[in-house]
Amino acid sequence: MDIERIERYIKPSIRNNATIDIHFKGRSPVTGLFIRATDYNELKSKNFWRVVQISQLQKWSETNDINVARIFNGASFTSLTETKL
Repeated sequence: MDIERIERYIKPSIRNNATIDIHFKGRSPVTGLFIRATDYNELKSKNFWRVVQISQLQKWSETNDINVARIFNGASFTSLTETKL
């Protein structure tokens, strides 16, 4: 996916702290929270995105430790969908 499509989809979820299902080429989907860290614009310019996976959300909410997030390449995304819980 390209940068503009990804950003357009995730902007509201970042504001609302909503989780998103990220679908990839050739691997299982990941559910997580896109976060806006100090390096957001630099990463975005390269189509990389910082995501806290759902298994780490508790730790993230308690500490806001950026080390619990993973960086994903947006070029490998096939689609983004709202998480159905």
